[in-house]
Formats: sequence, C-alpha cells, structure tokens
Amino acid sequence: MVTHLVLLRGINVSGTKMIKMENLKKSLEEIGYTNIQTYIQSGNVFIDSEEENANKIAFDTKQQIFKTFGFDVPCIVLSKSDLENCFSKNPFLKEKECDTKKLYVAFVSKELTDQSIHDLKISAIKPDEVAIVENKIFIKYFHNAGKTRLDANYIEKKLTLHATIRNWNTVTKLLEMFERVAE
Repeated sequence: MVTHLVLLRGINVSGTKMIKMENLKKSLEEIGYTNIQTYIQSGNVFIDSEEENANKIAFDTKQQIFKTFGFDVPCIVLSKSDLENCFSKNPFLKEKECDTKKLYVAFVSKELTDQSIHDLKISAIKPDEVAIVENKIFIKYFHNAGKTRLDANYIEKKLTLHATIRNWNTVTKLLEMFERVAE
C-alpha cells in the first residue's frame, strides 16, 4: 500500500461545492481506498491505495467525486517527499525574520519551467513575492491572502493548469500527519 495526500481544489469554500468529510470518506472507500483521513474541511485527504501513480489517483478521485457529488473538483496528489521539499526548498524560510503567516504554497498539476515565472506576470502581483520550484509556487503575501490578485484562479489562468493553495500552517500540519498516517 502507498499513502497519498490528495488535495481537492475549491470544496467547502464560501458555501460552494459542499462535501461533508464523512460522505467523502465513504465515497472514496467505494473505489478501494483505505485508511482515509481528512484534515479540516477544505479538502486535504490522506488515502492508502495499491496504485502508485499519482496521476491515476488524481483522475480516479476526481471521477469518483463527480459521480457521487456532481462536482468537478481538480485533485492534486502529493507524496511525503513533496511536502518535505516544501521545507527544504522554500526560499522565504531562509529570511531572517520570516513571517510564516504570510507564507503559502500553490501546488500545481504539472512540473513548471523557468518560463513559468515570466508567464505569471510577476509585475502584476507586486508587492507579493513568488518562487517556483518543480510543481510548487512558494508565495509570500505582502498583506494577506485576502488582499491579493495572486490566488489559485490567477495561477490557473496564467499557467493553464490546476492549482490549489495551502497556508504554511496547513502545510506544516499535513507533513506532521503524513508522518503518522504513513507508519
């Protein structure tokens, strides 16, 4: 069995795409996932599966959610090492007085290139800052996530991919949970 973290994009936000976690668990059990654990209501789901391919897990999960709940919900699947890389590769953590309350990570559905930073049109999102590493966009908001253009919709539109954003506190908690559930 392989443990995966499935990040669901845009559920239970502002009263849209409402899915109770207990119902989500039951639905995912129907397609053979086991040891299903969720963290908060915003779509962080740990699953165990015989399937190793993250893209297949994302596709099957998305299809099952559509079949059960009628919502088109993009899914991004992470491994424990994906989360560990957030800590080792986030350049903002190296800053002397890093305010982790302003740090976020956008997880995206494909590997990014050097061109991606240009495609984001960074000048349009100043004074927010970003750094791109593999399939992650590390974000340091100048004010906060509620006062920026740099959200998942902006990223998806500029880079033509799926993205879901988590705050640093959530990323930290998910790694802690991964260490427990993958034992």
